[in-house]
Amino acid sequence: MAEIERESMEYDVVIVGAGPAGLSAAIRLKQLDADLNVVVLEKGSEVGAHILSGAVLDPSGLDALLPDWRNMNAPITVPVKSDNFYMLGEAGQVRIPNFVMPPLMNNHGTYIVSMGNVCRWMAEKAEEMGVEVFPGMACSDLVFGENDEVKGVVAGVFGLEADGSYGENTEPGMELLGKYVFLSEGVRGSLSKQVIEKYNLGEGRDPQKYGLGMKEIWEIDPSKHKEGTVTHTMGWPLGKNAGGGSFIYHLDNNQVYVGFVVHLNYENPYLFPYMEFQRFKHHPMVADLLEGGKRVAYGARAITEGGWQSLPKTVFPGGALLGCSAGMVNVPRIKGNHNAMLSGKAAAEAAFEAMGAGRSGDVLDAYDEEVRSGAIGKDLKRVRNVKPLWSKYGLTASLTIGGADMWINNIIGTSPLNLHHGKSDAEATGEASKFKPIEYPKPDGKLSFDRLTNVAFAATNHEESQPSHLRLKDPTIPVNVNLPKYAGPSARYCPAGVYEFVGEGEDTRFQINFQNCVHCKTCDIKDPSQNIVWTTPQGGDGPNYPNM
Repeated sequence: MAEIERESMEYDVVIVGAGPAGLSAAIRLKQLDADLNVVVLEKGSEVGAHILSGAVLDPSGLDALLPDWRNMNAPITVPVKSDNFYMLGEAGQVRIPNFVMPPLMNNHGTYIVSMGNVCRWMAEKAEEMGVEVFPGMACSDLVFGENDEVKGVVAGVFGLEADGSYGENTEPGMELLGKYVFLSEGVRGSLSKQVIEKYNLGEGRDPQKYGLGMKEIWEIDPSKHKEGTVTHTMGWPLGKNAGGGSFIYHLDNNQVYVGFVVHLNYENPYLFPYMEFQRFKHHPMVADLLEGGKRVAYGARAITEGGWQSLPKTVFPGGALLGCSAGMVNVPRIKGNHNAMLSGKAAAEAAFEAMGAGRSGDVLDAYDEEVRSGAIGKDLKRVRNVKPLWSKYGLTASLTIGGADMWINNIIGTSPLNLHHGKSDAEATGEASKFKPIEYPKPDGKLSFDRLTNVAFAATNHEESQPSHLRLKDPTIPVNVNLPKYAGPSARYCPAGVYEFVGEGEDTRFQINFQNCVHCKTCDIKDPSQNIVWTTPQGGDGPNYPNM
């Protein structure tokens, strides 16, 4: 790659990813100094195209960033009016009273939103302030300086040959250089992953943990629609097979978000997260709500769930990890957008102070200190034991002991309990010989759908002539190791049907349908041999989510 000649552009701060963290950083930088040169690079075809989140938004992050947002035509108009929590059995449900839930679980004052639309609005505000926002610009490589610091990124490489080489029609992209580089790529970002490994940012921390979140938007019968209603469930259909749960959020226009999360530390390689989601919709409570409605969108993405114990060092020479690139989701609340916004604001303030002192390319320790000791750290620390309890002892323990632990944190400020995560999610995968296959009902085409039919509702697209952005470290491992040892789990854990085993016996081969990819990163996380590496396709490719 060294022989490739590229033009370069210099900025004060280069931001990778136009999600809530990156856009918050850009806005805050311009608030601090309107003359700063700030660029935001987004791999999606437009801002919001790759944003998928529940989402019930805690506005604390936005309140800190844009205190007057309520008078700025923000697409945040559906306050939560009703909060419900159910434990499901196969044929019924039991509601858990709100008063037994720790106060932090209360959704009073929050809003049901499309984070894609919120990010589109934030991008407009950033551009009004003079931030350059470039969608369709995938950042494929890091640029390092003389002292091994990150000084920029390579963006906008198009037209690679099918084998990954540069041809006559390849556009080599540009180097965008900055005094500081902020990585706000979301969960398991490809550049963030490189930085964490290169600078050993995870030293002394627990392995990061993840969940797979799948979501559909439904238009339902107006007589069943209750705007502002939030419902969460646990239990059926997952049972003891995996941790996880669901969300059903009633937004406006007779629409509901129906989502399902499966923790990726499950052991049984026969588990099929997507089919668990489809089965969930046949529960009587859910089926009654959706009956007569229609699904209008589908998508999926991974969620960082490690929390406080897994939070890596968030700074490195030349830059910082923002939001879910580091992992700032409060798991029991299923909320991370507020922390993402707060992280962007804090990173901007640290960089502004450093540049004001004539610094560049060094370590922004003030940002890491703010993340750990400020509002983000406090939010994550008080729920730190819930996920480890769930992983080690199951749902009942997480509800009872975890709930008590959160109450203790609320009453006396801190709990004496400090639990840790064990194996990575990939290592947690068990051998197929120790489990039985799981039989799943066939989708009925009304409430439940096969993967390929649903993927069409993600509007995902990848130029077929480009090399696959899903790389195998060793092409022989899927058939020679993962299939006999783990029953080929990639054919099931991918929510978009990217991976399949074709043929039988000695003729079996591993096929990657990368055109289907919705950029959830589950394969990079859950592959038991850690053989699949997710990289960025050319800019603009991938899902085109509406209103997610």
